[in-house]
Amino acid sequence: MSIAKMKRLQMIALDSDRDALMERMVHLGCVHLSEIAEETQADQRLSLLKREPSALAQRQAQLRQVQNAIQALSGVAPAKGGMLRPRPQVSGREFLNDERLREALAAAEQINTYMAEIGRLQAQMVRLQTERMTLLPWQELDLPLELDHTRTTKILLGTLPAAADWQSVCGQLADEIGEAEICLLSESSDQKCVLLLCHEAKLDAALELLRGRGFALSQLTGMTGTVVENVQRLDASLEETEKALQAEKEALADMVSRRSELQQCVDRMALEIRREESCERLLSDGCIFCLEGWVPEKKTAKLEEMLGQFDCAWALRAPTEEEYPDVPVKLDNNRFTRSLNGITEMYSLPAYNGVDPNPLMAPFFILFFGMMMADMAYGLLMILGSLVYLKKARPAENGRNFAELILWCGVATFIVGAMTGGFFGDFIPQLLKLIHPESTFQMPALFTPLDDTVAILVGSLALGVVQIFTGMAISVVKKVKDGHVADAIWDEGTWWVLLTGLVLMILKVGNVGGVPVVLCIGGVMLLYGSTYQAKGFGKVGSFISTVYNGVTGFFSDILSYVRLMALMLAGSVLAQVFNTLGSVFGSVIGFIIISLIGNALNLALNLLGCYVHDMRLQFLEFFGRFYQEGGKAYTPLSLNDTKYVEIIKEEQ
Repeated sequence: MSIAKMKRLQMIALDSDRDALMERMVHLGCVHLSEIAEETQADQRLSLLKREPSALAQRQAQLRQVQNAIQALSGVAPAKGGMLRPRPQVSGREFLNDERLREALAAAEQINTYMAEIGRLQAQMVRLQTERMTLLPWQELDLPLELDHTRTTKILLGTLPAAADWQSVCGQLADEIGEAEICLLSESSDQKCVLLLCHEAKLDAALELLRGRGFALSQLTGMTGTVVENVQRLDASLEETEKALQAEKEALADMVSRRSELQQCVDRMALEIRREESCERLLSDGCIFCLEGWVPEKKTAKLEEMLGQFDCAWALRAPTEEEYPDVPVKLDNNRFTRSLNGITEMYSLPAYNGVDPNPLMAPFFILFFGMMMADMAYGLLMILGSLVYLKKARPAENGRNFAELILWCGVATFIVGAMTGGFFGDFIPQLLKLIHPESTFQMPALFTPLDDTVAILVGSLALGVVQIFTGMAISVVKKVKDGHVADAIWDEGTWWVLLTGLVLMILKVGNVGGVPVVLCIGGVMLLYGSTYQAKGFGKVGSFISTVYNGVTGFFSDILSYVRLMALMLAGSVLAQVFNTLGSVFGSVIGFIIISLIGNALNLALNLLGCYVHDMRLQFLEFFGRFYQEGGKAYTPLSLNDTKYVEIIKEEQ
């Protein structure tokens, strides 16, 4: 239950063995490849080694192609699944089969080709339908569309606003320009489609007159034949395009059966991308290559056994203090504390030379969550839900850790709920009272949120003191290990003595002549510890600042734990409110329905609220005492990081 000790790996091997070595490292799943150190690159013996271009960009493009193909299939037939559907299991040999990878990439390319053709045909359908809709108002015109003039006459098609007075337009045109005639072809709520016949000499005058009435030339250009003939041609093209579109859609639908193959390909391509990213860190001259990385100390024996099967040279050593910022961090926890990995990673991984907070945080986080939820029924639902999910879904590491966290928090919720007598609030007493109005049954309880609020408040603050003191103790141990004994004495040690003296003074223990001796010792320690590094008048400012920050800091941090009582009280009250609302109906069935709906909402609200507030207490009040963040994630080449399939490891 700590941060795994790492060894630095430096290796030189034959370039011809590179692919085989990388594949064995993937199966081994423990080598985190890193950038070649500057001192290694500066070695004259390796001066001819250069970085080689990788196929990273190509692999990334292939991954996008496969993801686009899966998305296309989802549009045809959404994937069936759910929270409890486990990932399909495949063997490592099947997962790394290059022939299957090529087949999947070819299938993705074919699906994307179908999608591109479907898109083209749909755009063509829209264009043809638009042309047809444009021609429909002109069907009464029996002249060829390419005919726009005779020897002395111009033939124009145009539109007038729907509100234009047709009789007035015709009359004005006949009165002012006798060499022109206008014919109405069709009329709709949007426009009037007209045919204008005019002598060439009078065309400009006729157009000027009609434009004053809103006349505009039509856009029917580049077509030949009559309107009816063009509509028939478009209808035939639409029918042909529709058949081609349907054929492409059917071909795409036939590819749905290959969805699982494509999903496995996504996981494989993600692995290939990680491999290519790692290969970019290698140095090679075409004959040999050099790599560096990190391996957990517990895995070095297996690694050396594997490397012994190749013609290569390697060295494993512990990192120096200067290398600590570059060492990847792996939290090595058991089944209980690993459930907190997600919480720690959400904040920030600890530094390599820091402290793994999971074993220290787990009891507090789980207990605090149980206190805030504090209901047996809620706890049972959390326990059953997490167990069913773990058994049925077989989730990946992150999902498994979160489900296990809900499981442990559910256990704590049930235990605290048994202490407070909560089962969906006061569901059972209310139900029994509906069945038998004279019932006075009450759930057995050590204390209840509504009746023992002060006791719960004091208990919450006491738990806060315990966690804060635990954080201070961890800080002391860490400072002593790092050789900063004086800092441990004058920082945490001073406040321990002061707080102990304050308690003894209140209890009137340890006083000599009415003077609290331990408290006086603490005061002297505070005075010296806050001023021994300052000079002159700065000692006064340093002392005042230390006292102010210490007192306000302790007070505000401890007061934050009041939220344990507040959320316990809020959850209990809401549950009782919903039960009371259900009992208003006077019906057992109505009571059960209203109560269960209300408690379901209360459970959902409390799960989110307790989770957030519990994290806040850990991150601000606990981590702030000792936590050293900034660690880099340990991401070895392995078969574990998959989204769609579960890899069954095989012996090599």
